Amino acid sequence: MPRLPSRALAAGCAALLLSLAVPAVAADAATGAHPASTRLPRTQPSSSQSSGTLADGAAWIADLPARWNGTVLLYSHGFGPLTAADAPSDPAKAELLAEGYALVGSSYDPGGSMWALRSAERDQLAALAAFREQVGEPDRVISVGESMGGLVNAQIARDGAGRVDGALGLCGLVAGGVDLDDYQLDAEYTLASFFDPADAERLVGFGSADEAGALAGRLTAAVAAAQQTPSGRARIALAAAYLNLADWAPGQDAPAPGDYAGQEAQQYEWIAQGLLSFIVPARWSVEQAAGGNTSWNAGVDYAALLHASVRAPQVEALYRQAGLSLRDDLTALTRGAHTTASPAAVRSLRRTSTAGQGLAVPLLDVHTTADQLVPVEQENAFARRVRASGDSARLRQAYVARQGHCNFTTAEIVASLHALEHRLDTGRWDDAATPAGSSAAPSN
Repeated sequence: MPRLPSRALAAGCAALLLSLAVPAVAADAATGAHPASTRLPRTQPSSSQSSGTLADGAAWIADLPARWNGTVLLYSHGFGPLTAADAPSDPAKAELLAEGYALVGSSYDPGGSMWALRSAERDQLAALAAFREQVGEPDRVISVGESMGGLVNAQIARDGAGRVDGALGLCGLVAGGVDLDDYQLDAEYTLASFFDPADAERLVGFGSADEAGALAGRLTAAVAAAQQTPSGRARIALAAAYLNLADWAPGQDAPAPGDYAGQEAQQYEWIAQGLLSFIVPARWSVEQAAGGNTSWNAGVDYAALLHASVRAPQVEALYRQAGLSLRDDLTALTRGAHTTASPAAVRSLRRTSTAGQGLAVPLLDVHTTADQLVPVEQENAFARRVRASGDSARLRQAYVARQGHCNFTTAEIVASLHALEHRLDTGRWDDAATPAGSSAAPSN
């Protein structure tokens, strides 16, 4: 299979992966909703909920506040069970309803994989159409997405002209599915090659979620044993560089820039807390959705991959301390990389699971700086793609200095929403468009 230009690399070196644009979803997609009820007035004695079923069997729900401010938030949920959700959390839902926002969201098609990118954008826009039919016409629609739903949200921001007015992404998986699977494979292959060689050729093409989960368990146990030796810690740091793994773990102070041993210890903590038990089985869901293996390492130069990463000094220092030859290990990884992908599966994943080929509406992306599941470097890959499309003026990216995936407070979510509304009201990104407690990064 032809090589893409590069892969996602740690700390500012995320790869721009060229891909096919997803066709815009038809505005008149059938919702399959139940016959319209009498439209609700904008002021009612109490909040209320509507629900229904879409044409593909997806469920949708909507919550309407007692006093509706005229804005609908179209919420796209993350990877997990395919149940309808219309807010990031119960506390966020309560606050958003109290501020007068109506909330709507779908389950995505429950008949497929939890990697539901084939149906998610279509179902979200169909849920919005059902809301309009049953409840009424909003003054403004803002798309909101979290994690995998952040990728759905970015697709809606690209394709939703005339149906949404703006978009807010929270810890979004915006680099896309091919990029995700590739850099995760690089890390898993590195761990298996050094600590679990019997599994080094069995990292893709799973027959079941249980098979993937068993592999994750073996890898986690092997990494735990390796952490006990200097050579093991050096090689864990190498895999962590390929995984874009944050060096700031929960409950700990951030390590100093030159504290390479401390950085590796906190990277290991993410793995010890079950990181592989999430990301390895998730590959099964992606393969199920795409129809085969979507990632490869045949032809990858693992030395070049490391040298492009800002984690290279950490890895080099730990290798020196352990008395290991980094050159020999990188050469062995490159020579032993034989995994190939299914071209059809890769095409499918590029078609369904990318975004950033353009923005039809303003998009504010917010990310924690130490995200163990969707590394913050994904924002760099997405920004490059948006810049290539010529739509950088519509993108703003902001960052919260905190550990954890989607680890935002309710106040930060609401402040981010208000920042986006400021952009929609004024046509400008400025200091008022930076959520409290975060730092903004220009999108150009």
